[in-house]
Amino acid sequence: MIITTMILQAAAGAALGKAGAALAAAIAAIAAAIGIGKIGKSTMEAIARQPESVGNLRTSMLIAAGMVEGAALFAIIVCFLTLIL
Repeated sequence: MIITTMILQAAAGAALGKAGAALAAAIAAIAAAIGIGKIGKSTMEAIARQPESVGNLRTSMLIAAGMVEGAALFAIIVCFLTLIL
């Protein structure tokens, strides 16, 4: 009886951990999408104000978007590793 209770508690804990990891991955993806959207919006507004600085703004935008995407990818990989390990 005690062994079956321990097994059921372990299974419930594993399911809760998987749900938490999936939720964390979803939050990381949504946060990255919001961040990249804000970067794009700000860049477009800056280009509208000063069209001659398009090259510098585009380069800065791509670097910032890459950093946000890298952080999100790292967070998602950590979440998926918690599912596996």
